[in-house]
Amino acid sequence: MKDQSKDPLYKLRFPIGQFSLPKQITNDLLAKQINTLDAFPAKLKSLVSHLSDDQLDTAYRSDGWTIRQVIHHVADSHAHSYIRFKWALTEDKPVIKYYYEDRWAELPDGKDGSIDVSLMLLTAIHSKLVTLLKGMTEEEFNCEFIHPEHNKTVKLKENVCIYAWHCDHHYAHIENCLKANSWL
Repeated sequence: MKDQSKDPLYKLRFPIGQFSLPKQITNDLLAKQINTLDAFPAKLKSLVSHLSDDQLDTAYRSDGWTIRQVIHHVADSHAHSYIRFKWALTEDKPVIKYYYEDRWAELPDGKDGSIDVSLMLLTAIHSKLVTLLKGMTEEEFNCEFIHPEHNKTVKLKENVCIYAWHCDHHYAHIENCLKANSWL
C-alpha cells in the first residue's frame, strides 16, 4: 500500500499529519493540550489579523477552503466542541448533533464574513472551555458522548486531544499558505 504521507496533496491537506489518539492520555498530556487550546485564539489572531481581503480569500490548497473559511470553520467547530463537553458533563452519554462542516463553510458568514467576529467568538469559547477543563476531575474527563457519524463513543479527554490537534492542523494550513505566497 502506498504511503499517503509522501503525496504532496496529502501534505497540503494534513500538514501535521492526521489525528492519532495517544495510547495513554496522562495528566501531563492533558495539561499540555489545554495549554494549546488556551494559547490558540491569540496565536491565530496574530497570524491573520494583518491579512487583506484578497489574502483572506486565498485557498490554502487547490479545491480547499479559503483562509477566511478556515477561520470561520474553526470558530464553528470549536463552538460545537464546547457544547459537546457540556452535554457529556450533564447527560449520560448523549448522542451529539452532527453537522455538515463543508456546507457551513459555504454559507455567507463563512465565505464572506469578517474574520474579526470568528476571532472574538473563538477567544470567548476557548476562555470558557479552558476554565471548564481546568476545573474538571479525572472522572469527568472520562465522561463520554456518542458521535453519530460513525456511532463512535468519545471520552472528553480524547476530545481535548482532538481539538488541540485541530488547532495546530488549521493553523498549519494558514501558515503554510502564507509562506507559499511569501506573505509571512
